[in-house]
Amino acid sequence: MKKIGYIIALGALSLATSGAAAQDKPLLGIVSISATEANNVRYIQGATKAADELGWQTNVVDAAGSADQANSAIQNFAQLKAHAIIDMVFPYSSIGAGLAAAGDAGIPVVTWGGGLGSTVAATNGSGGPMAIPVVDLMVKKMEGKGSILALTYRTGEVCRNREVVMDEIVAKNPGITVTKNEVRIPGYFEDGAQYANAWLASHPAGKENLAIWGCWDDPAIGAIGSLRAQGRDDVLVYGINGNAQALENIKNGFMTATAWQDSFTEGYNMVKMLKDIKDAGSAWQAKAAEVPAVLVTKETVDAFLKDHPEAIK
Repeated sequence: MKKIGYIIALGALSLATSGAAAQDKPLLGIVSISATEANNVRYIQGATKAADELGWQTNVVDAAGSADQANSAIQNFAQLKAHAIIDMVFPYSSIGAGLAAAGDAGIPVVTWGGGLGSTVAATNGSGGPMAIPVVDLMVKKMEGKGSILALTYRTGEVCRNREVVMDEIVAKNPGITVTKNEVRIPGYFEDGAQYANAWLASHPAGKENLAIWGCWDDPAIGAIGSLRAQGRDDVLVYGINGNAQALENIKNGFMTATAWQDSFTEGYNMVKMLKDIKDAGSAWQAKAAEVPAVLVTKETVDAFLKDHPEAIK
């Protein structure tokens, strides 16, 4: 964690200076939607490990949920003549100015959860497929009826795709009512708690099946704080990404399920693919290279952690 904090600071410093530093080693520019969020951190760690093995230097910019800041960061990396650029979570459609600058400079851009399109060379970490097992389980446990509080986030492609999946699955169950509230980045823990408080006030215990779904773990974890404060153990809670806090909450009985996203491997694999992209040049064909998610529940969490002890580090 300390290493990533240093890299983020170094990235900001490098963008404020000339391109001289990039001449020592090939520069990999990473633009994160939230560089301190646990899943982003794991991805950056994986990408950094692969970059180190390739002899590349890695600079990270935290765009703090702002597409404008993401575009500016990509444009700055292009001015620095970066070797390659990774966009983390921002939809390719929202970083058009950055993609244009990188394209003009002949720099490949790949996305983590930002989708394939425009000049994007590759993607992984796509949001939709990871939501399927979690939402399927939620609807099954609700027996097709009740109320859901959905904590969404529409600036990021990942959460938008996960929301679409949830909508499609829930639509097959007309007995379920969904209330949606969009959280902020930063501010998702606080928003999750606040929206849960308001929703719980109109959804008393014992009246119906209740669930809270976060398009990633952290808003749902914020909601858990409100549930515990009110002594509400009648509401099932679901997240996606499988960060350490979510896994601990599952072990302790406060969260029902999450889908663990192996973001470290996604980051590592993407940087290794970037070398192939650079080597192939104009012959490269854009593609998605996904790493499957793993559904984790109270019943499976111990076995999962035995197989993946790194998930709670």
